[in-house]
Amino acid sequence: THVGGLALYGDFEHSLRDGAFIPTLRLFSGRILDKDNENTSGFVENHIEEAVRYFATEYNCRVFNLSFGDANKPYLGGHLKGLSVTLDNLSRELGILFIVSAGNHRINDDSPDGLAWRDNYPDYLLDEAWKIIEPAPALNVLTVGSLARHNQTYNSQRYPLDPAEVPIAQPNQPSPFTRGGHSVGGAIKPELVAHGGNWALNTLPRRAALLGGTAGLGVVSTNLKFAGGNLFSVDIGTSMAAPQVAHLAASVLREHPDVGADFLRAMLCMNAVMPKASQDLIDQNKAFRAICGYGQVSEASLHRSLENAVTLMASGPIENKRHHFYEIPVPDEFISRGKRLREVAVALAYTPPVRSTRIKYRATRIDFRLVTASDLDHITTMFNKATEKDDYENIPELKGSTIGQQARSKGTVQVDFWRFRQFNSKSKLRKNQKLFVVVTRNDFPWGESLCDSEEEYALVVSLLDRENEKARLYSQIKAQIETRLPVRVKV
Repeated sequence: THVGGLALYGDFEHSLRDGAFIPTLRLFSGRILDKDNENTSGFVENHIEEAVRYFATEYNCRVFNLSFGDANKPYLGGHLKGLSVTLDNLSRELGILFIVSAGNHRINDDSPDGLAWRDNYPDYLLDEAWKIIEPAPALNVLTVGSLARHNQTYNSQRYPLDPAEVPIAQPNQPSPFTRGGHSVGGAIKPELVAHGGNWALNTLPRRAALLGGTAGLGVVSTNLKFAGGNLFSVDIGTSMAAPQVAHLAASVLREHPDVGADFLRAMLCMNAVMPKASQDLIDQNKAFRAICGYGQVSEASLHRSLENAVTLMASGPIENKRHHFYEIPVPDEFISRGKRLREVAVALAYTPPVRSTRIKYRATRIDFRLVTASDLDHITTMFNKATEKDDYENIPELKGSTIGQQARSKGTVQVDFWRFRQFNSKSKLRKNQKLFVVVTRNDFPWGESLCDSEEEYALVVSLLDRENEKARLYSQIKAQIETRLPVRVKV
């Protein structure tokens, strides 16, 4: 019931403060565990597959939230198997999107003790005891980790001068219990984060204990005991973060009912923003990217383009060992002089066949490069001459990416952000250079027989100029596109 309320309403606390609950989605519930949250009647993979096939076939459900994880199966590298493989195969076969929780740390002998919870935070989040658990490593799903929202317990709000209850994380830092990646091959996991709660430490010597949801640090939602008059409850965990992303995925699907799961993954991740408190941790140690992924989804331009935030969409299919070239229309206003933050974001998603017996796991690789060139002929010649792997890897990408081509390309949803404070006279985009996204497919030799002759992908590009109140990017880009056919060449 708690997860269901978040899936239906999203940011439940926001709705509660506004006093308005307006459901815009239809929610179905498929139970796979008993009243004790256990499964003793067979393999959970079989129950999940049966439920998913039923709801996909009978009700055309296309977004599935799975707030479930097996703490006995942390991913420490090597082959993927079990439920991860089941979800990856179902994603491809049925064209559906799974939103999966990253998992919560289970307190045991590997956990910090006493004040070490506070003093050693956040470094212990990088330990093996905090690695993502089955099925969070699945490549064709979206995995969601947890952020803290509040840093005051009920008691610390009531008695502000009493220092006994100390929060472990600050608002918008990773929750002390959230698990992190990577997945197979170093793929970024989790991809996204959402509010899932916080822990506090009672520092009184005789009462030293961790405080969580019941202390007011969790996520509010609907209560299973509503019939007794208790409409709302508070709980913590990545299980509470995942349904908030599932809600956003379904809301995009409501606006664009004809798009596929790859488009949903690409849109959600491209609209992710790293909260400053988490970005500060990443700036200190890049390893925290494996805890925070691409960030938290912003709804500002998630559903439609704005004058200062324009989204461009394209899709496959693409053949093996081929490139697709897309020219990105860049208005003069976007690269005009003056200091203000501007951003180009690119996201690509695809759903490859997988094999658990192969360490590479995914049968094909589709990735992208953001490059500049004087014209289309120049860029196609550059890529078509790159016959060797090293030649392709050495093609220079536009400088300034946040994630980097090597890190992002290991997953099946790949996102990167290029941010600019100013464009001087030496900037390539001010020297009549054009901007292109190049999509490339390369099957592994063992995977060629598993892949289709043409594999689908979704590509989403956005240009943002939010600090420019007079921005007219949408109008200008629309005019550019209408004056010529979209440039897309298969080679």
